[in-house]
Amino acid sequence: MTASSAAPVLLLLGLLLAPSPLRAQGEAARFGITLGGISTIGFLVEYEDGRGSTELNIGTWAFRDLSISVVRRYRFGADAVRPTVGLGLWGVLAFPREGRTSAALVLRAPIGAEWDLGRGGTNFMNLDLNVNRGLWVRRSDPDDELPLNRRLVPLPGIAYRWRNN
Repeated sequence: MTASSAAPVLLLLGLLLAPSPLRAQGEAARFGITLGGISTIGFLVEYEDGRGSTELNIGTWAFRDLSISVVRRYRFGADAVRPTVGLGLWGVLAFPREGRTSAALVLRAPIGAEWDLGRGGTNFMNLDLNVNRGLWVRRSDPDDELPLNRRLVPLPGIAYRWRNN
């Protein structure tokens, strides 16, 4: 990881570890399932505090890989549909039939909306466009020394979240 790619990681760690103000809305845990985004299918656990939420998402693209993401997410407004933004890290491990295990570390910024499905604040649907940028990669072919592509890669995703009040 170069110095230029370390700056966003340090900023992200600062956001994740920053102390929360007084929790006006209380704390809650939400659980859910995701389609798209960091994986074809995934499961998430989310901790909500008075400022936003921190989510852990674990998924797979083809059951020969593992995707793990940690995102700090913020929601705006109190309407049934609220805009959301987030920032986090996404790690991927792939286990090819031939070659070594490959890995990648990606900066992830989900931008989207969350809908309260009208069941007393317990069921939610998220639609996100995850804007991603690679920070580090280890390819399965040890002779492949191509530089990492630094372009932004958008990946759409949808999630259902459930909160037990």
